[in-house]
Amino acid sequence: MDSQPPSPDLEQTTSRKQRRGIGRIGWAVIGAVFFGSLLAIGIFPRLSQRSELKAAVKEASTVPSVNVITPRRAAATTNLELPGSVVALNQTTIYARSTGYLRRWYADIGDRVQAGQLLAEIDSPDIDQQVLQAKAELAQAQANVLQNRASLAKGASDLKQAQANLLIARQSWQRWSVLVKQGAVPQQDADTRYATYQANLANVEAAKNTINSDSANVKAAQANVYASQANFQRNTILQSYKKVTAPFAGVITARNVNTGVLISAGSGNSNTSSNTSTSNTNSSNTSLYTIAAYDKLDVNVNVPQSLSPSFQTGQTAEITVKELPQRAFTGKVVRTSNAIDPNTRTLLTQLEVDNYNATLRPGMYATVKFAINRTNTPFVVPDSALVVNAGGTQVATLTKDRTVHYQKVVVGRDYGTEVEITSGLTGNESLIATPTVDETEGLRVQPIAQTK
Repeated sequence: MDSQPPSPDLEQTTSRKQRRGIGRIGWAVIGAVFFGSLLAIGIFPRLSQRSELKAAVKEASTVPSVNVITPRRAAATTNLELPGSVVALNQTTIYARSTGYLRRWYADIGDRVQAGQLLAEIDSPDIDQQVLQAKAELAQAQANVLQNRASLAKGASDLKQAQANLLIARQSWQRWSVLVKQGAVPQQDADTRYATYQANLANVEAAKNTINSDSANVKAAQANVYASQANFQRNTILQSYKKVTAPFAGVITARNVNTGVLISAGSGNSNTSSNTSTSNTNSSNTSLYTIAAYDKLDVNVNVPQSLSPSFQTGQTAEITVKELPQRAFTGKVVRTSNAIDPNTRTLLTQLEVDNYNATLRPGMYATVKFAINRTNTPFVVPDSALVVNAGGTQVATLTKDRTVHYQKVVVGRDYGTEVEITSGLTGNESLIATPTVDETEGLRVQPIAQTK
């Protein structure tokens, strides 16, 4: 039986099956290549990282690691807080200038008084009698002046009369001298006229001497008047001291006397008792009151020598006290001592603060905050970065080849956990945050940047 050629349908089916087999093989090859690539991508980096890690571990086992920091600049404006002491702008102790017994007092501690206000009265009969005696002496001296002036006036009148008599006697003697030459009168009469002339001449000289004496007496009496008047004024002023007045407006901070106590004038012979209004004073006590002006107060601050150039007259500051946490006062620098205290190495600086409502009191402890503007701001580093040894104050820096180098620095203000470096750094250094004795000069280390 003759074989028949394959049908077209059979040939198409066979061709389709062959192409399908080839396609499956191709996809298998592609898939294998794809998954191989993924495997290579994942394995090779891991192998590389593992190699680097092994190298790092090996290096870390031989080179120590240190935390490093970079110094930072301090703020251009910084606040400086210093302790201060509040003192009265004007404070004085009032003493008696008149001796006697205290008749009455009018002001007690805590009272606000005005300038010239009566504080106390002293009963002083001795000074009263001295005033009366001085007044009488002045009146007597003035009477002596009037008496001597009257005598001087009488002497002047007598001088004029003597001069008139002298003129008449001289003219008479001259006329009689002519008559004697003419033979009209005897010589004896002319001699009598001459003797009268000489007597009147002596009277004129005596009158002049009397006037000079009376004039000297008047001057002496006038000088006595001036002395008596000065003595009277002195005693009158001392008598006015019987009334003790306030020298300026302020607050009475102490009263040391009671009514009836004996007061001695002066300030060096008193037996003072405690400065309280209830003190029992039975002995002489010349210290009557202590008064302080409260409208304006001074705050004394001791500024360290290193910061003294930053303070100028007219600079303001904020003043606070612990007892008034909600209040802040503004003070102004009014003066400095212009000299550094050799014992404390500080500059005494005085601020003035208004205190019209008497909120602040002398003797208070205050905190004074200054705002200081600095042109050359220092660097700030943690205090743990400092190394203090025989070489001075130093910091441990890292060189470009990662070796340790100790740099000498100068320390400024200390903020507790941080300090200022005024010289020795440029700002580009890498500093070991906490150097130890193991980080010696020239040691190679592995820096680790410290994050804040």
